[in-house]
Amino acid sequence: MSTLLIHRARCIATQDDAQTELQDASILIRDGRIERLFTADEPLDAWLVPGAVDEVIDARKHVVIPGMVNTHHHMVQCLTRAIPGVQNAELFSWLQGLYPIWSGLTPEMVLVSNQIAMAELLLSGCTTSSDHLYIYPNGIRLDDSIEAAHTIGMRFTATRGSMSVGESQGGLPPDRVVEKEDFILQESRRLVETYHDASHGAMLQVALSPCSPFSVSQDLMRESAKLARAYQVRLHTHLAENDHDIAYTREKFNCTPAQYAQDLGWVGDDVWHAHCVKLDDEGTYLFAKTRTGIAHCPCSNMRLSSGILPLRKMLDAGVPIGLGVDGSASNDAAHMLNEARQAMLLARVGRALDDFGCDHGPAEMTPRDSLRVATRGGAQVLGRAHDIGQIRVGYCADLALFRTDTLAMAGGAIHDPVGALMLCASQNADYTVVNGLVVVREGQLTTVDLGPLIERHNQLARQLALAAR
Repeated sequence: MSTLLIHRARCIATQDDAQTELQDASILIRDGRIERLFTADEPLDAWLVPGAVDEVIDARKHVVIPGMVNTHHHMVQCLTRAIPGVQNAELFSWLQGLYPIWSGLTPEMVLVSNQIAMAELLLSGCTTSSDHLYIYPNGIRLDDSIEAAHTIGMRFTATRGSMSVGESQGGLPPDRVVEKEDFILQESRRLVETYHDASHGAMLQVALSPCSPFSVSQDLMRESAKLARAYQVRLHTHLAENDHDIAYTREKFNCTPAQYAQDLGWVGDDVWHAHCVKLDDEGTYLFAKTRTGIAHCPCSNMRLSSGILPLRKMLDAGVPIGLGVDGSASNDAAHMLNEARQAMLLARVGRALDDFGCDHGPAEMTPRDSLRVATRGGAQVLGRAHDIGQIRVGYCADLALFRTDTLAMAGGAIHDPVGALMLCASQNADYTVVNGLVVVREGQLTTVDLGPLIERHNQLARQLALAAR
């Protein structure tokens, strides 16, 4: 049995129901679970003798939070970050510029780019991530992403994305990158049966994720929903991302995005949609009533000029919301702490612009509100509220420890280490713990050698871009 003691943390933001914050407190971890929390006045002598635990982390200069949860990503896009030609494009033209490049992807490119993306997430204090891989040329399988997660030590929700409606059928992607729907459903079934783990503390789960209204058929959406519910796995897609997305849905299906989702059986507490910045009031009410989740991707939405999610309004309505870094070619980063900070700031400026009929000022989204969305919110959206997202006895030992004595936190952490974590410059985690295992130690990844990985990733990125010329 492996044991780890987080000793005398400066502050532990538990994210429990009472939003308890503990000073000079400790966490005992055994076999990947949180076994006990020690308050400042409880003796720890018995746990500090040699051999009592396998490792002790001195956390006197750290703020400890639950590992953050990333609810939407396209990890393979690390290969096309900042690529010329689409740096100033909106969603549809951005996709049309990148589809031809992505058609050259290989299994090795998926494996390496996913490890790069996961490394960046882990270093930023994110311990659980989903990924939406929806393009499968040249023998690529979702198994390549799953292998990356296993190698690097990240808790993972692998979503089997898909595109089945190409340009010749009125869709956005080129015909050469779409798949036959029978094969998509067959692969979806194989992946769930092979990999999905529904148990408490599962390291790997599978969800079904037809890509978007402009790249899959209504039949595939319906059949995927039936298949997912037969296997009791989750459903994920893009919805209401920008004005062009709304216009496409109205033109092709004569309905709003929310009506589209409802008609196809894509609402419920087993469904989460990415973006939803253009969801109308009727859609917000529907999502709140049915407990349909949203992956909020503030940096990507700003990068592509898609819009501003009315975050406070939706949270107050009761919509489950988590954060997503989105694709590494539409965000060009995967730093979850920064994503949480941006969510807080964007919610504030959204109200200041009076876009949503109300002006509540800076208290619109507090640092602790944003941290909660990044942790418990994400856990809820991924259907994991029972085992991740909180520092609580019996929950998975997924933690991020940030130093409070850094340049970024100077003058802030002395007043409020939790508030400073969101308000000051976003820094990397000093320690990241996943399932009780230290995967980032003193700011360094422990599971893979990052230098050679970055070198190989850059070689593959160059190869992919040159092949598309």
